Amino acid sequence: MVKLFANRRRVLTGFGALALAPHAAFAEDVIDLEWQDLLPDSGSAISPALQSLFEHDETAIPSGVQPQSTGVRTDWNGAVVSLPGFIVPIDYAGSGVTAFILVPYVGACVHVPPPPANQLVFVTTATPYESAGLFEPVTVTGMFGTASTSTQLADIAYALSADVIAPYQG
Repeated sequence: MVKLFANRRRVLTGFGALALAPHAAFAEDVIDLEWQDLLPDSGSAISPALQSLFEHDETAIPSGVQPQSTGVRTDWNGAVVSLPGFIVPIDYAGSGVTAFILVPYVGACVHVPPPPANQLVFVTTATPYESAGLFEPVTVTGMFGTASTSTQLADIAYALSADVIAPYQG
């Protein structure tokens, strides 16, 4: 009987070590991305509709149509990355967000035409995130990849399975 408990303790200790091991590796292997990184070398970070707003051209009115994407980057497929942005909620569980579009600037997909697909990331999380609202900047960390997704708001070129969603610490 004592041998059974001793083996049980070793097995449980082993499982505990395995459970902690990915988190130790996770902290070291995270790739910090910026939105510009998601563009192919020939891409522009600002859509023509938004560029016209920044230039204060009163005759240029955003069409409401999502600009065409210039392609995607596959460099980080399957990698654990960290990317800052803003939440546009898609799905909830209770009072927390479980699926959302991570966007590069406030109001994207809400008040202006959405950015190109290669500037949007569809995020899912097993643990609902209690978002403070659309204007809350966050940093999302998790497994990243290219995945064509279409929602009522926009077409999306990237996906991220979030392990950590935290307020942006800039």
